[in-house]
Amino acid sequence: MSALHKNKVTKLHSSYVLAHEQNEKKALKRRRVVMVRFTFLSVLLIALSAIFLYILHSQSVNIEAKMREQKKLEQRLESLEKQQKRLEEEIKKLHDDEYIAELARKKYYLSKEGEIIFAVPGK
Repeated sequence: MSALHKNKVTKLHSSYVLAHEQNEKKALKRRRVVMVRFTFLSVLLIALSAIFLYILHSQSVNIEAKMREQKKLEQRLESLEKQQKRLEEEIKKLHDDEYIAELARKKYYLSKEGEIIFAVPGK
């Protein structure tokens, strides 16, 4: 029924009606432009956010790997420093004639004159 009424209604072709229709078309066009801009900026913002999140994640993974490597290297440094101290003490001891004599008696079963060496089996 409403379709019948619309067909019977005639449009006015006055300057006011034409100006109003043009204003409506401009407003519709502006809304479309605004929606396109909003959509474009939204997609751009989402893409940039995704890129930044990816970079942040990859950097955090790299940092964690570097920290693990640093811990391993610090442990290695610690063991090497202990070994260096032990070797320096060994060098100091090797300058002592009594220590060299004792070492030769223990390792190579050398003895002093009149001394008897008994080898006891280890556990």
